Order: sequence, then structure tokens, then C-alpha cells
Amino acid sequence: MASSVNGLVNILESYRGRDKVVRTLCYGSQLAGGVLCQKASGRSELGKSLLVFSAQLSQCRTVLRLFDDLSMYAYSRDYGLGAKDEDSALRCMSVLNNLADQLYYPCEHLAWAADAKVISTQSGKWWTLSTALWGISLLLGIMRSLRAIVLFKRKLKQRERDSEAPNGMENRQQLCSEVFSILSSMADFANAVNWMPPGFLWAGKFPDWLVGLLGTTSSLIGLYQMCAGGSGGSV
Repeated sequence: MASSVNGLVNILESYRGRDKVVRTLCYGSQLAGGVLCQKASGRSELGKSLLVFSAQLSQCRTVLRLFDDLSMYAYSRDYGLGAKDEDSALRCMSVLNNLADQLYYPCEHLAWAADAKVISTQSGKWWTLSTALWGISLLLGIMRSLRAIVLFKRKLKQRERDSEAPNGMENRQQLCSEVFSILSSMADFANAVNWMPPGFLWAGKFPDWLVGLLGTTSSLIGLYQMCAGGSGGSV
């Protein structure tokens, strides 16, 4: 019990860890609130309160992301064009992914500032652009993970031909990490499309509970990957 509490405290003391916990609570509240409202035909006061709570947590995360530009820039700068011994397709997708993530932040900041009346402009176009950039980033992440799995299997076959003994546990962990990343990104991508303007694919057709379910799934995967030492950076 004490170790679990200490683990949770350690997660909450880091910015990324706290963001993932808040994200999980945000989507979890939306899932519960959406289910309650749908069952009560929109008359559940608890369901409405949970949806309001979810919206406030989402707004909290948006404000905190105002300070993410520099850390994203530092990451992109350190990665550059990738290591020369890395697969060229992976390098290209990673660079494009970093570019989409870097452009996402100022677009979201402008949308937030317009909603908060800090600047005088329409926020809709900036929300649409930031969501589109997020969706592009997610698609690139999915493609990158699929490419990584293909290269990983190719490397295993090469080791078998060379009569090298593969590390079974390490191989399973690497493969599971990529599969979880794909599942997480697919769930987030479904929500990203839902938040695009009406008429684009399934935009605007998801009920609150489905948005919450997809977001909760992605968030739990991100928490698991962080605790297991993997990566899982979701907006």
C-alpha cells in the first residue's frame, strides 16, 4: 500500500506524470458523465456535473500547455534529422512528427487566447488547425510504429539466420510498446477526427461517453507505458 502511494506521489510530482493523471481523470469523468446522461436522457445531475468537471480539467491542461513550446523545441533540436544509422523512413516520419507537434502548440495557444478574449480573432479556425496538426502527428506516429514493428521482425529473422539467441523478454517488451502506441494513437485519432468541423468523415458524431471511452483507453495506455518506462505522449 505504501509503495503504491509513493509511486503515485512520484508520478504527480513530475509535470508529465501529473498531466497523464489529469488526462485520465478528464476522459474518465467524460465517460462516466456521458453514460449517466445517456441513461437518464440528459436529466442526470451527476452526469452533467461530471461533464463540467471533465471540461474544466481539459481547460486546465490547455493552459498548462502554454509552457510546452520550449521543451518541444529542445526535443526537436536534439533529435535534428535523426541518427545516421537509423532507418531513413523512420527518420523522415519522426522529423515530420516533431514538426507537426511544434506547430500544434502555437495554434492551440492562439485558439485559447481568442476564447479568453486575450486577442481579437475567431478561435474556430485555430482550433481546427491545431486539431488537424494533432491528427497528422498521430497518423505519423502510427506509421512510425508500424515501420518499427516491420524492422523489428526483420531484425529477429536476421538473428535467427545468424544463429544468434534473441532476448525473448526484451523482444516482447519492445513489440508490446509499439503495439500499445498504435492502439493509443488510433483511439486519439478517432477523437481528433470527431473534433474536426462537421462533414469531415465522422466529425461531431461521437457521443460524450464514446469520446470518454477512447480517451480513457489512450490515457491508461500512456500511464502504463510511463510506469513501464515506455513513451506515450498524448495531447
